[in-house]
Amino acid sequence: MGTRRMSAYFLWLLLCVCGRLWTSQSPGEGVSAIDGIPEPFMDILQPYADGHGPRHSHRHVRDCQLSVHGNRTHESFRACNHSGLPVAESRLVVYKLPNRIVTGHFTVVRDPLRTLSVLEPGRPGGCSSHRLSTVEETSQAAGCLYAQNGGYFNTRTGQCLGNVVSDGRIVQDSGGVQNAHFGIRKDGTLVFGYLSEDEVLDQSNPFVQLVSGVMWLLRNGEVYVNSSLKAECDETQETGSLHYFTDVVSARTALGHDAKGRVILLQLDGQTGERGMSLWEMADFLKRNGVINAINMDGGGSATFVSNGTLANYPSDKCKADIRWRCARAVSTILCVHPPRCQPSDCGEHGQCVDGVCRCQEGWRGADCGSSACQLPSCGPRKICTASGCVCDAGWTGKNCSQECLPGFYGDGCNQTCSCLNGGSCHHIHGRCSCSPGFTGKNCEEECLSGFYGDGCNQTCSCLNGGSCHHIHGQCSCSPGFSGATCEEDGRSQAKDREQETHYLTEATWLTLTIILSVLLMFSLLALVVRLLGHSPPRRTGANYAYLPLTTSDGEVSNSAGPGKWYRDGSNSLELM
Repeated sequence: MGTRRMSAYFLWLLLCVCGRLWTSQSPGEGVSAIDGIPEPFMDILQPYADGHGPRHSHRHVRDCQLSVHGNRTHESFRACNHSGLPVAESRLVVYKLPNRIVTGHFTVVRDPLRTLSVLEPGRPGGCSSHRLSTVEETSQAAGCLYAQNGGYFNTRTGQCLGNVVSDGRIVQDSGGVQNAHFGIRKDGTLVFGYLSEDEVLDQSNPFVQLVSGVMWLLRNGEVYVNSSLKAECDETQETGSLHYFTDVVSARTALGHDAKGRVILLQLDGQTGERGMSLWEMADFLKRNGVINAINMDGGGSATFVSNGTLANYPSDKCKADIRWRCARAVSTILCVHPPRCQPSDCGEHGQCVDGVCRCQEGWRGADCGSSACQLPSCGPRKICTASGCVCDAGWTGKNCSQECLPGFYGDGCNQTCSCLNGGSCHHIHGRCSCSPGFTGKNCEEECLSGFYGDGCNQTCSCLNGGSCHHIHGQCSCSPGFSGATCEEDGRSQAKDREQETHYLTEATWLTLTIILSVLLMFSLLALVVRLLGHSPPRRTGANYAYLPLTTSDGEVSNSAGPGKWYRDGSNSLELM
């Protein structure tokens, strides 16, 4: 009897070892510990043995799907925009399968555009820094009402995997890796399925939230697991790891929507290979509960659900401090259900966010206060209607746009500076220079051309005799020898005339007369000399001279006496005989 008991015991032990070895051959085998937790304590469930995602193109996904779907590789659905309270409802799930009972949480989000966000681990920038954080930590910091783990991550490096867009900000681009996606576009459209890289980056109606999962569970209300296996299986490896990932029971999370456009968050407790659900079973459960489209998110030890900042599920990872307990794993992205938020949160700086609704300022309208409500009549004759509301037209300022730009400025908002020189002024609207008198050119940098002056250099100078006029006022500057308002007077002729008035004869005339008189004098002297030489008196030898006494006017004889004879001629003159 003891021998049989021992045999039964060893048989039971052998079966346990074999079962453990079978479950240990999951795709998580060989994955290093997270945060120092030994690998045996971790419930790691990964879809790919090496890397993440298939390496084939988006065209491969399109070509391998059923013809009924055409070329469309994703489904779009208008999101519910119910603005009442509560923003979401969460219910505890107790689901009985033939050989086990599965528990979890089923959460309905009524206005996903304004109340559901994809958040990076810890805080913005968590993905770029390869940071990991528990759902509790991230949700508490963001004020989430409900939160659930989101996309996959590299358990060795902490790197976020797949495409991630958080609150309108592109966190990372996977480069076209073909895994199932969930996203919300700016107009409130829900998107489920496979996306090309161009569709991910399209800005005509951009994604405001986007996260990558693995396996499209439901498409248009039908189980889509088989087609997803074809689309997401990496052609460079055996399909065993992805099939195991699909078939094994484990803790799971999923994301979908119902016929009203409400987003459904599903979290199921489990332990890989022991309890929980397979993807087939989860797809069937979602279909039974009215879900239309749904994708699978990260599961295993990552499956976590938090309510008002407190852990609300039973995780499958063993605690590092005491393996008898279960602890939540540090993960990457999370799905956060929060009070209504405006999109954008600042209402485009043209309104105020009140209970998730933008209350627009006067002159603005739209859900995001991004459309100008102004019209031309309300703006007035000197205002224009722009995306920023009524603004003054170019060249005008003031409260009612009734004032021209200050001197030296022009254009839109009077922010452009004039470039006019030499005292020129510019037009307050277009900035064209009006030059001061005497200047011309685009910037009034040139003086008037010679011969012109005044406003616009349009007045013609009237200066004569080579005189030039001032380019501003036109006053003549005369050439040497000329004067007058227009240089019409010859200064040299006037000088001659004045000289003639002062002197009767000119210098040349005086010189001529002097020469003539000198010549005449010379001729007179010469004639005198010739006459004297030609009529000289005969010489007298031994002649006696008679003295004739001089008489006075009264006939008396002077006392003077001398030799010779004197004759009286009645003229008191003497003649020598």
